[in-house]
Formats: sequence, C-alpha cells, structure tokens
Amino acid sequence: MSTRKKIAAIASGLMLTLGGCSTAMTTKDYAANTPKLDIRDYLNGPLEASGILFDYSGKADLFFTVKMVGSWQGNVGTLKEDFVYSDGRKDQRTWTITFQDDRTFTATAHDVVGIAKGTQDGNAVNMSYVLDAKRASGETIRLTMDDWLFLMDEKTLINRTSMKKYNITVGELVITFKKL
Repeated sequence: MSTRKKIAAIASGLMLTLGGCSTAMTTKDYAANTPKLDIRDYLNGPLEASGILFDYSGKADLFFTVKMVGSWQGNVGTLKEDFVYSDGRKDQRTWTITFQDDRTFTATAHDVVGIAKGTQDGNAVNMSYVLDAKRASGETIRLTMDDWLFLMDEKTLINRTSMKKYNITVGELVITFKKL
C-alpha cells in the first residue's frame, strides 16, 4: 500500500471515529436521572436566582440576581422575572410556557424572536431560542440561546446557557435557582 493510500485510510478511520463522538446531547440522555424535573412544579411559586455571564474568552463579565414568580393553569404557565445586574441595570421578562405533552413545550417572551422550543426528561430541561439581548449601551444583539437546566435537589436548579452569534460562541451564562 502506498504512503498516500495509508494516510488516506488513517484519515478516513479517524474521521469515522470522531464522527461517532459528535452526537448532540438531548434530554433523553438524562431520562433515568433523579430527582425528576417537571418545570410545571419547579417554576410554580416564588424563586430566586443568581448568575454570571462569561464573555467569549471565558472571563466573568457581569453578575446578576433574579426574583421570579411562576404560576400555572393546567399546562400553561407564566414566569415573571425581575433582573438586577452588577452594573446597576434592571430588566424584566415574562415567559408564557405551554406544554404540548409531558415532555415538550413552547415558550414566548417579549424579547424572544419567534417561539422557544423545549423538552424535559429525568432531571434535565433543554430549551432553544433566539433572544434580542439588551446590551449596556441600550442596543440589542440577536443571540441563539441553548439553555440546559438540571435539578440538583428539590430546591436547587442549575442553568447553563450557551450563547451564539453566527454559530460562534460569544458567551455563556451559569445560573443557580433556589425554590423558596
């Protein structure tokens, strides 16, 4: 076998091996995990959260706290959020969440472009959406958000969100929720 053919065979094998490792994570990967997370239960009543925004380089860029109240009527819920940022800014967001079945839901908010889509399994929730995020200057930047929420115990939820622009990661949020 010629050197060129050997290199091609090795490259093909490597591509097949790496290709097999690139499957996307889904909530079904967490279906057996406990405690079970149903956001209809967890996001019902008062909650508090604190978080950090990391910039594209991984530097902690902005800190914030959030006071929230969730309420539900059947499979339709409302989550009201009041944000206070370390730079003095304040913001509000109200989510309307609608479940289609026990796993899948959609959500809307004033700064979400279109409809957010989510699933829940086991102790995990994943929600994807496009957000018109406010900058300190008052301008907005359109970001693709990939939210992952994990229930740690009956009162603690950890949220990790990847933020992308033109499919390039520009930041990450890490938030800890506490059910009151």
